[in-house]
Amino acid sequence: MIRLFKHYVPLPLFLMAVTEAVVLFASMYIGAVVRFSWEDPSDIESLGPIFPRALIFTLVMLSIMTAFGLHQRDVKQEGEWGHLVRFVASFVAGLVVMLLVFYVFPHLHLGRGAFGLVFLLAFAGTALTRLVFVRLFKLDAMRRRVLLLGAGSRTAKIEGLERDEQGERKFNLVGCLPLNNSDCCLDRTRILHDKGPILSIARKYKIDEIVVGVRERRGGGLPADQLLECKLAGIEVVDLSSFFERETGQIQVESLNPSWMIFSDGFGRSPLKDVSKRMFDVAASGALLLLTLPVMLITALLIWLESGGPIFYRQERVGENGRVFRVLKFRSMRQDAERDGVPQWAKKQDSRVTRVGRVIRLLRIDELPQVFNVFKGDMSFVGPRPERPFFVEDLTKKISYYPSRHTVKPGITGWAQIRYPYGATVEDAVQKLQYDLYYVKNHTLFLDLIILFQTAQVILFGKGAR
Repeated sequence: MIRLFKHYVPLPLFLMAVTEAVVLFASMYIGAVVRFSWEDPSDIESLGPIFPRALIFTLVMLSIMTAFGLHQRDVKQEGEWGHLVRFVASFVAGLVVMLLVFYVFPHLHLGRGAFGLVFLLAFAGTALTRLVFVRLFKLDAMRRRVLLLGAGSRTAKIEGLERDEQGERKFNLVGCLPLNNSDCCLDRTRILHDKGPILSIARKYKIDEIVVGVRERRGGGLPADQLLECKLAGIEVVDLSSFFERETGQIQVESLNPSWMIFSDGFGRSPLKDVSKRMFDVAASGALLLLTLPVMLITALLIWLESGGPIFYRQERVGENGRVFRVLKFRSMRQDAERDGVPQWAKKQDSRVTRVGRVIRLLRIDELPQVFNVFKGDMSFVGPRPERPFFVEDLTKKISYYPSRHTVKPGITGWAQIRYPYGATVEDAVQKLQYDLYYVKNHTLFLDLIILFQTAQVILFGKGAR
């Protein structure tokens, strides 16, 4: 993992994206040179500067590939066939967008023959890049070797993080060193019975990283001198909370100490960050209102034709610093969805959802009116999902650190929304809170852009709706 603007990015994905950027950029130069300089080298001079064309092409293609879910942690979740479909679809979309760019800015056009060659080179080059990286990072030598210090209940979840959803190893958990005689919550075969300095044991097993899973920090419970020795020897030493944060994109509530929240980087506010986020929200919401007006008018008509009654629904939600505001959404449920007056969680295949409502939820169109809330300042484009006061009061009593999610503005989309499906239980709320805490700690414009791109994938492929 590497950290870009506070956000953890898997090193394989980062290296692959950088290589793809180089391939896309070079494809424009190679295609233009081959097409125009093959017979007469002077022809390339009449074309004009290639650099702006290459830069625009690279940015467009990388943005579309990201929006199609090709630059995220679970890129392999749908298997090789699903990955191939997304890859081909992203290039088809890229072709359409580039043709629109050439139509609006005709002086950037290379000509059909040259652009066709550029596109073929880019497609073949990025496909080969992905094939090489997929094979390369399956090698065991490319995975970090991790040593776990401590074997108590706080460390047990690390075993479940070792493999991804496809069963492939993300890192090699070599074993664990218990520091005392407390109960072991790990597989007994993971226990290392080696004696001696931690550095010697780490060198014996060629350890790259030591994860400290011990809660005691004083009174001799933590071998700080030995860990410092390991760090000075080039072995990375991290605490359990930071390890979970990096590997899952969550901040685990169970293993969280208040002191970690206080002294770790993040969880901070700055006027510059707040102003830049607000400027982005105002500009983007104004533009989106104009662009989506036809879609909203059609949606309003369909809702009215199906069930009549109100097209929108307004509901109280809890915003930044606990302030209550009224959120605006397209109505996707029956008018008597809560006939007894008691708030209810949304359920899977909820019978209260109308036919039109099911479609607009699938495509997230029901969220579009919230752009007015963004423009007004009640919400941001990106942030934790705003919840109803009834649920906030209930969950605050049941879940530690729940109020911390209200230290930033709620959003139309967010890190929890794209990483976890709709939830209807307290356990689901815990999982989403852990994603929200990651966002509260690490939110930057860079992370906001990543979330917006991945939200586009949710819309394109209809994920996350009920």
